[in-house]
Amino acid sequence: MPYQFTKHYTLSEAVRLLPKLRGWLDELSNLRATELEAEIILSRLLSKSDDVGGETVNQSLRNLTRMKAILSEFHRREIQIKDIDRGLIDFPAFYEDREVFFCWEKEEQTITHWHDIEAGFGGRRPI
Repeated sequence: MPYQFTKHYTLSEAVRLLPKLRGWLDELSNLRATELEAEIILSRLLSKSDDVGGETVNQSLRNLTRMKAILSEFHRREIQIKDIDRGLIDFPAFYEDREVFFCWEKEEQTITHWHDIEAGFGGRRPI
């Protein structure tokens, strides 16, 4: 039977990554908030036909570059971000002899749930 993912996490591997993921999620949230502010500033400048170069644009590019780098880390590790604001993360895994996701939210201390690949958050079950 072919699997959807090439990387599958044990529960202990996934749990060890949580501190790093919390940091990345916090950073993504902060960068997104900064980007929203920059978009408002740039929109005002554009609506007045003002010059939109300078530090606002440069900072925006740095933010977007950093966001892309963080998201690439998730992608490279085959860890799925389902909701950045909630910090909802799925780790491909094997559980009960089938391919599933270990499911975790940033506010949870550790990983305590899993769900079928097709089920999503609503199908969460305790490990």
